[in-house]
Amino acid sequence: MAQLLDTLIIGAGTAGLAALREVRKRTNRYLIVNEGPWGTTCARVGCMPSKALIEAANAFHRRHTFEEFGLRGANALTADLPAVLQRVRALRDDFVAGALQATSELGSTQVSGRATLLGPRLVDIDGTAYATRSIIIATGSRPRVPDKWLAFGDRMLTTDTLFEQPSLGPRIAVIGMGPIGVEISQALARLGLQVAAFTTSHTLAGLSDPALNAELTALLKQDMVLHMGAKAQLREVPGGIEVASGANRVVVDQVIAAMGRVPNMEHLGLETLGVPLDQRGLPTVDPQTQQIGDLPVFLAGDANAHTPLLHEAADEGHIAGMNALATTPTRFRRRTLLSIVFADPNVAVVGPRVADMDPHSTVTGTASYATQGRARTAQRNHGRLCVYADHASGRLLGAELCTPDGEHLAHLLALAVQQQLTVQDLLGMPFYHPTLEEGLRTALRDAARQLPHARASDLAACAALGVPALD
Repeated sequence: MAQLLDTLIIGAGTAGLAALREVRKRTNRYLIVNEGPWGTTCARVGCMPSKALIEAANAFHRRHTFEEFGLRGANALTADLPAVLQRVRALRDDFVAGALQATSELGSTQVSGRATLLGPRLVDIDGTAYATRSIIIATGSRPRVPDKWLAFGDRMLTTDTLFEQPSLGPRIAVIGMGPIGVEISQALARLGLQVAAFTTSHTLAGLSDPALNAELTALLKQDMVLHMGAKAQLREVPGGIEVASGANRVVVDQVIAAMGRVPNMEHLGLETLGVPLDQRGLPTVDPQTQQIGDLPVFLAGDANAHTPLLHEAADEGHIAGMNALATTPTRFRRRTLLSIVFADPNVAVVGPRVADMDPHSTVTGTASYATQGRARTAQRNHGRLCVYADHASGRLLGAELCTPDGEHLAHLLALAVQQQLTVQDLLGMPFYHPTLEEGLRTALRDAARQLPHARASDLAACAALGVPALD
């Protein structure tokens, strides 16, 4: 058996690398092991290549606005899909190279192989046992695909395989319309593919506000066929794969499974830890320490299935890396929840979902972007913003939105929620004209009018001027 380690990190994705950064500050007696490709899910098959695809799709889609702007000849533009995908891969490879630099000089402290827990202080890596004072598990996740669908071979795609295709379509089905499904289906439709999207849910992209879901549903249906509320069934038919959902049927060339992700925890040996496992085979993890029970074992990132987002994985890896080498784990305050979906318009949820708030103590301020001045000038006047505040105190609780450039509004709102600002505090801040952020002021004024103690100086009680260029 090798020399006793201070910690052993299993997984070299975002959470594992964040943990590694903290571990290296404190000890050189560590080991990081990774099974499969190095370079993080985000860089290889997740957020970065998908955004490269989305940018190409939205750039091509803008041709539909050219006539209104007075720009002629848009009907001559074409999308070279193989070239689009080649650029996606080129950018992806550059992002992966950057991620690989984080482990390129680790020498004997990094190893490729399969790790199996033998207990809370003992790990087997391909037949060699390593004793360690602590363990950090950051094994990530993988796309969820029903086993029977694997029979369709390379026609069944996920985000792990989508960007490797030399071309696609022309007929595509996307199963699942959470954040990933919404992004991918809209992008492919805007690149000229015939896209049919299916979801068992009546909500999209993580939204829970009914008005916003209705708005997003109508907008997506302009780009694709969208079937909601029934399970999709697949079968082989002449000419392709038939996807059936309720009374709806479509035959496609390829199917993209976008039904969420599964933690990579099988065969890891969690049962050797001696703690209860839930129906998914996962132990309970303290989100403020990342610790499993009172064991010297920490579970971070997508592997714990809490909030599968890169910035959350990075935070959890940071926490795990610090606590794995601490005498007593520190309980960290977590950041305000923030989820952004890069559809057009952007979709975002800040703080808790409105469905999880108390309707009796919550006021909702809304603003439509249909007539918003800056949005109209860009022909991007679609979507809606909803902000939620506590009725008694006026404190901002969260927001859900589907707006142009909503990613920026979402960050602004997340900062406000984390700082526990009130609606009145925000109305006292500067809003420049003409900007998309003026829509936020409209929503805040709507919320302020419903609060018991509005300030005379926040202009909440002021009616619109009635001048579209100024309101």
